[in-house]
Amino acid sequence: MSLNRKLPLGDVLQISSERIDPLNFADRSFNFIGLENIESHTGRIIKERPTAGSEIQSTKNVFHKGQILYGKLRPYLNKVYLAEKGGICSTDIFVLSCDKSLVTAKFVAYCLRSEMVLETVKNLTVGANLPRVDAKGFLSIEIPVPPLLEQERSVRILDEVEALRRLRVSADDRMEAMGSALFHEMFGSPASDWPKDKLGNLGSLDRGKSRYRPRDEPSLFGGPYPFIQTGDVANSSGNITTFSQTYSDFGLAQSRLWPAGTLCITIAANIAKTGMLGFDACFPDSVVGFTPNDRVRVEFIQFWLRTLQGQLEEEAPQAAQRNINLQTLRELELFIPPIGKQNEFVDHIAKIRELRNSQTMAHLRLDELFRCALRLSLRGDL
Repeated sequence: MSLNRKLPLGDVLQISSERIDPLNFADRSFNFIGLENIESHTGRIIKERPTAGSEIQSTKNVFHKGQILYGKLRPYLNKVYLAEKGGICSTDIFVLSCDKSLVTAKFVAYCLRSEMVLETVKNLTVGANLPRVDAKGFLSIEIPVPPLLEQERSVRILDEVEALRRLRVSADDRMEAMGSALFHEMFGSPASDWPKDKLGNLGSLDRGKSRYRPRDEPSLFGGPYPFIQTGDVANSSGNITTFSQTYSDFGLAQSRLWPAGTLCITIAANIAKTGMLGFDACFPDSVVGFTPNDRVRVEFIQFWLRTLQGQLEEEAPQAAQRNINLQTLRELELFIPPIGKQNEFVDHIAKIRELRNSQTMAHLRLDELFRCALRLSLRGDL
């Protein structure tokens, strides 16, 4: 059997049709996974928690240990998860069962996260506002199907590289936690004589602009002006230093260019995540821009918002997706420590971020090693 043999996904797996209405089991606790719980590109689950049937609206898909979950809504986000236990999930997720005589589930999961499949599925998406891939198109995607022993060998190597990446992520998380720990040490017990005021009185706080409809009109993009979205902010680790989309002159005309140093705050999908712009950029109205006055340092506001992020996300109303409004942010009240104490905090944060930047380079090298190993695996050359 050739290592380079390719087969359509429809020949090696099936899409499960097993469903359940959780409202019929209102008192039962479910392992519920929505698209927001699958981390993009990594195959990891985030913010997992048991959910009562009474909290889950509408019919959901059922999945079992060993099945693959694949996000069919906005598939360019590359949300793929190999289930470690059973549960239920959003109907915007395909539940996939593999033919064990042809493929291993872990090999297929790695394939589905690959650049090869990602680029293919982008060309199969339909819908402007909520792009998705349909079952027929998805099952037509071809993947390499080497012999099972070769698949298992590839998986062992990829698992080793993935383990190194996770160790690096853990180190990054510990470094990130240093800033929050310092904030709590310096400002966790505010002095009684510190003044209080609302966030709206401490600087300029306005929503981004993206007025033209449809939002994905091609002529809006491809120019020299960076365009930042909620995912860019949420994944920035506090500093926005890269971008994947740009606006044209036409795009800029219906938007607004915010200066470097602006604190971006998400108010939809990802709630109250923050990132400081490292360059001038545009962003849509799902992101708020904050520019401080002389009473506060922007880094102090950023870390203060981090202490409230979980609370704001929990309290955010949910329709199609969670969101908060601009007025909610403007009304947030906080203690304002002396500017000298804020400056001391900012100096410490600068040193922590310098260390973090050196770690980021190591992280990027490991990411490239993983992508290279995956490419070689799919070609049968690993």
